[in-house]
Amino acid sequence: MNVPLSPAESLRAALAGLLDGLPPRQAAGAVERLIANYRGSTPTDAPILRDRADVAAYAAYRMPATFEAVRAALAAFAAAAPGWRPAGHVDVGGGTGAATWAVSATWDGPRPVTVLDWAEPALALGREIAEANPALRDARWQRARIGAALVLDPTDLVTVSYVLGELTGDDRAAVVDAAAAAAQAVVVVEPGTPDGYARVIEARDRLLGAGFRVAAPCPHSAACPIVPGTDWCHFSARVSRSSLHRQVKGGSLPYEDEKFSYVAATRFPVSPAPARVVRRPQIRKGQVLLDLCEADERLSRRTVTKRHGDLYKTARDTDWGDRWPPEASDA
Repeated sequence: MNVPLSPAESLRAALAGLLDGLPPRQAAGAVERLIANYRGSTPTDAPILRDRADVAAYAAYRMPATFEAVRAALAAFAAAAPGWRPAGHVDVGGGTGAATWAVSATWDGPRPVTVLDWAEPALALGREIAEANPALRDARWQRARIGAALVLDPTDLVTVSYVLGELTGDDRAAVVDAAAAAAQAVVVVEPGTPDGYARVIEARDRLLGAGFRVAAPCPHSAACPIVPGTDWCHFSARVSRSSLHRQVKGGSLPYEDEKFSYVAATRFPVSPAPARVVRRPQIRKGQVLLDLCEADERLSRRTVTKRHGDLYKTARDTDWGDRWPPEASDA
């Protein structure tokens, strides 16, 4: 009997065939050019992804990392909202639809899905590979300017992933406001850099101002306790590396860690984590050091030793980004 593939497995299989017929050197060159373009000036009048070759190369290179980062953010959100599942989803600036795959991996079953993006080649390729995912076969792939004129139809969930960095400040604000006006829940994901974190905090503030509450990663909806300019809040998701990854970046490891920052906020009641592990735990002889963001709006370091019994075993298995303590009942 054939066992159905998971969304992650289906996505990997769909991406594996994207580069057929595209010479490896051309694919690597397209990725390197696109990365340089994304790190340059803010695009205005034309999409960066120009044609199928661009989109295929960049999707094969970036989609797995975006998928894993968004899936990790959604998992933390789902843990804070047990029993809730989105009846509809709009992915703003979704390109080839990595966030839609992450949503289908978090909450199974079909739902109305709309992907909005300015790049028609990205939408076309997203529609093509979505045929491998039953939950996305009826999705709408719609060309739209992502910016000040954006208006969204009412929906349960809006995702805005790896998009805000491509926009001007005014357009960023307009996109977050449009998401807040349309949705019951909004999830924003950005690269785990100081600038990406700053954009997430800006979005978080706007969502709170619109009446939302934070579900994850923060255990509270007060101001972030990190002093601006001293540090930034980010997390990590492990991603299997393809041959294209190894060709572009070099090295031989079969994986890499995608750093990301995010916020998930809702209009409905949620049960945030009692605390969140905000750095990789330090495991030492007989003890584990946990850096936490606490529900009382402060950052702290917790030391868990063998004297704590089962809690020590739990701490050794705890990862960066996890809630703490994992078995704590929802408050």
